[in-house]
Amino acid sequence: MTKDKYEAIFCDLGNVLINFDHRIAVKKILANTRKNEHDIYQLFFDSGLTKDYEEGKISSSDFFKKVRDSLELDMGNEKLLPIWNDIFFEGPLNKKIQAFLGEAKEKYKLVMISNINETHWEFLKNRVPVFSKFDKLILSYEVGFRKPAKEIYDAALKSANAVPSKAFYIDDRKDLIEAASKFGIKGVAFEGEEAFEKIKVALA
Repeated sequence: MTKDKYEAIFCDLGNVLINFDHRIAVKKILANTRKNEHDIYQLFFDSGLTKDYEEGKISSSDFFKKVRDSLELDMGNEKLLPIWNDIFFEGPLNKKIQAFLGEAKEKYKLVMISNINETHWEFLKNRVPVFSKFDKLILSYEVGFRKPAKEIYDAALKSANAVPSKAFYIDDRKDLIEAASKFGIKGVAFEGEEAFEKIKVALA
């Protein structure tokens, strides 16, 4: 691959730039509800409620009220929010990709594409310095669509003034890499050191 093959790098946030694990919050909630671990995890990670929140269709106050009601929680947001946000952590590979992207900014437009809600973004935005390196942040709750919807990738392409073949995509989820490839955006699933080496070669 030649160095001018791509013009833009599209990069996911979670488990690429910084790791996350919803189970950290789930385990802390367990002590405050009669619901089981599976039910809490489903609500946080794989429910219509979470989808609506990540697409900006409901407000933060409405989301947390529904969470408290669904889990029968006897706690206010002052106790719930720190638990909700305490799911992020940084590992050595996160630091490597952050440093790599910081250097890649000299050659490429950088666009972050993330399925994320307002509360998590407000918590994270000033805690991860590499965010400031990105030319554009495409956040699902702001654009109204989550990956793998074509609209969120279209927003990223428009922001970078790039055609699909000129964008290289990094995401921890292989299914999202495959979905983007159907729109003409090629990339690599960020699954470990070997994948990181592939990314460096592709963008060298």
